[in-house]
Amino acid sequence: MKNLKIDFVSDVSCPWCAIGLKSLEQALGALEGQVKAELHFQPFELNPQMVPEGEEINEHLQRKYGASLDQLQATRQAIRERGAALGFTFSVEARDRIYNSFDAHRLLHWAGLQGGTFQRDLKLALLGAYFTDGLNPGDHEVLMARAAAVGLDAEATRQVLSSGQYTAEVREREAFYNSQGIHSVPSVIINDRHLIQGGQPPQVFQQALLQIAAQG
Repeated sequence: MKNLKIDFVSDVSCPWCAIGLKSLEQALGALEGQVKAELHFQPFELNPQMVPEGEEINEHLQRKYGASLDQLQATRQAIRERGAALGFTFSVEARDRIYNSFDAHRLLHWAGLQGGTFQRDLKLALLGAYFTDGLNPGDHEVLMARAAAVGLDAEATRQVLSSGQYTAEVREREAFYNSQGIHSVPSVIINDRHLIQGGQPPQVFQQALLQIAAQG
């Protein structure tokens, strides 16, 4: 059994991050008994300057990437198909805005301090809130509901969100990964030195994890 430290740098408003996480988990499941992963979720904001009320998704993506509506629709279809194959539902029709995700990252940082699988469970819950249910992952009521759903203490969650706790910690982590050349997500960093980028298929993650584990 090889122990691997995995830092999953991502945003809750990134569809390829949802795909990458589900792929990584599928790969780790296939390697059960061979590889044991210590998984940490690290913050990255695709849209750090986004206003709290968000922005209409097509306008935002067309301006940011110069993509046509036809290109956006084709990408969404590919994302839906990849997600479905991994057991994750992208309900594109329910999602018409892109939002600020900083408070979600603060809450995820706190969840990681609680131990167990709280951080992983909250990450999946927030990805589902946005991509499956079309909810605002920056809305405090949404964040509190999803935190409660994974078993986190409601009053402690409220205090984190209302106080601005962990702002400095999240900013520090964002700056660190930016300084390391991480400018797109998901970025999966294994044992602090091996980088796998993008929403790779499970087989790609599985092969890479085996190779890294074999190196010791």
